[in-house]
Amino acid sequence: MLTRWEPLRDALSIQRTMDRFLEEFLGRPLASTEAAWALMPHIDLYETDDAIVLKATLPGVKPEDLEITITGDVLTLRGEVQEDAVEEGATYYLRERRFGTFSRSIRLPAPVVADEAEATFENGVLTLVLPKAEGARPKLIEVKPKGKSKGKKSKK
Repeated sequence: MLTRWEPLRDALSIQRTMDRFLEEFLGRPLASTEAAWALMPHIDLYETDDAIVLKATLPGVKPEDLEITITGDVLTLRGEVQEDAVEEGATYYLRERRFGTFSRSIRLPAPVVADEAEATFENGVLTLVLPKAEGARPKLIEVKPKGKSKGKKSKK
């Protein structure tokens, strides 16, 4: 008996299987739908000597619709992309843009001073500079050569 191959059905089955595997492995549910991933902000996170810097691409988000919180060592971005009004009398051929709320949490690699954080938002890119806590900043320890002690002669 021949069975018709349906690649889309097979791909969705594989995706569901991988999602279940990762949910079991990570111990938390995944946002497996395309719509949820479409709203997820893409983030760069890097460290300098004095700060942790986060850059997030947030197209369509207004600064007033963005919330940033730090609890312990976890930074959370929450926001909303507002839906445009549907044009009355228009015939839409494509409507691919996503609207709704999003939330993304990231564990910070070092302790920070949240009260001194600076956030700027330009052209849909959020830049967040989080100064490191004093104990998390690198300390330079100078190494001095061991010298001769005063009043003592070195043995040869």
